[in-house]
Amino acid sequence: MLVLDGAWGVLIHRRQLSEEEYRGARFRDHHKDVQGDPDLLNLTHPEIVAEIHDAYFAAGADIATTNTFTATRIGQADYDLGDSAAEMSLEGARLARHAADEWTKRTPERPRFVAGSLGPLNVTLSLSPRVEDAAYRAVTFDQVRETYEEQVAALRDGGVDLLMVETIFDTLNAKAAIVAAREVAPEVPLWLSFTAVDKSGRNLSGQTAEAFWISVEHAEPLLVGVNCSLGATEMRPFLEGLANVASTYVSCHPNAGLPNALGLHDEEPGDTSRFLRAFAEDGLVNLVGGCCGTTAEHTKEIARAVEGLPPRRVPEPSRLPRFSGLEPFIVGPDTGFVMAGERTNVTGSAKFRRLVEADDFQGGVAVALEQVRGGANLLDVNMDADLLDAEQAMTTFLNLIATEPEAARLPIMVDSSRFSALEAGLKCLQGKGIVNSISLKEGEEVFLEQARTIRRYGAGVVIMAFDERGQAETVERKVEILGRAYDLLI
Repeated sequence: MLVLDGAWGVLIHRRQLSEEEYRGARFRDHHKDVQGDPDLLNLTHPEIVAEIHDAYFAAGADIATTNTFTATRIGQADYDLGDSAAEMSLEGARLARHAADEWTKRTPERPRFVAGSLGPLNVTLSLSPRVEDAAYRAVTFDQVRETYEEQVAALRDGGVDLLMVETIFDTLNAKAAIVAAREVAPEVPLWLSFTAVDKSGRNLSGQTAEAFWISVEHAEPLLVGVNCSLGATEMRPFLEGLANVASTYVSCHPNAGLPNALGLHDEEPGDTSRFLRAFAEDGLVNLVGGCCGTTAEHTKEIARAVEGLPPRRVPEPSRLPRFSGLEPFIVGPDTGFVMAGERTNVTGSAKFRRLVEADDFQGGVAVALEQVRGGANLLDVNMDADLLDAEQAMTTFLNLIATEPEAARLPIMVDSSRFSALEAGLKCLQGKGIVNSISLKEGEEVFLEQARTIRRYGAGVVIMAFDERGQAETVERKVEILGRAYDLLI
């Protein structure tokens, strides 16, 4: 059973640093206030960061998180310090690495590790900031991916052992971070930590913990867990749900209880540690720690409480087909016939096509809702029409669907004969969808390239019985083509 450190904010806040202290000599003349930017201290007061790492290791932490929760271009935009964000991550990683190595030298039988913190952004890919325009997004998937790529590179170069995408309130943002991590530092293990905004157990973008796992399982994280927003007691139901389905190690680092009337977390170390010990005794976790409001005192009590307890046993991965929107959809022996609603397909519904061509996407959402209420298990979306920009129409419609909970709970089948439209659709799905379809028509190289791209986004795929010689017309040809495709994919 491993122990993670605790919060950064509360320990920095206790020091009551002034605006001038945050700025240091380097940023003395910066044109915006920077007080309250903890990641800047990696550059202006590294000794403070080093002291906090030492305090947590002394208290019994096995893993340090880097002080880089907001060290991205997007995260630093409010301070106009985006050009310094990568350096904040690099120095933050180096400081944690140095502290971990020094503690490992003291106790070589107990090595210490560093988790590079990739925090959430102040923008979301699944929700619109404009009440009057639900399809609008302040950023694109590629912009989020690029900002995380820069941070991942810096954390890797600084020597982290793990990349922790934490406090995941929007799973689509997390999927962009996953793509970034796998592109830039595929050799560094991933840790993905979900945060539920309330006792419903859903994150801000509406997903359940189980649906979240299905959405990110393709990344093969070393750890998946829950953190922030709630205290340990409130987390238990959805921690149990995650622990039951995740075929990897599970973590939990809660806040020090729910915030009080002043917005502060005041749960005592003995209480937090007692709750986490119960999680460990019940076989729910492999790693525990603290989030908002926790201190080195909490870490000390947590380490003492779980010492000697056996870690959770990791279950074998499920072999059942599983997909997700806001909620999971698992095809099991008793599922019966799976229905894909195809009326949101411009090639199959004249009504839907007229609505989309008239730019009445809200009318198209009404068509989707009819299918949901009619019992559809999946929604098939296709925008392949001569008068449409397929990529833009796909993006607009899927962004709208994402904000309609009744429809968004279902997985999406992204349908197109144009791979660019398929990829545009995948960049809008926080859940695990299905691509319809790819084939061997253009040969094995293109087929495998497309399959790898689909997997990057965490989707399933339909394979058409079509190869370089054309469409299969007999049972034997279908078996030949699909058998070949299966062997290539496996």
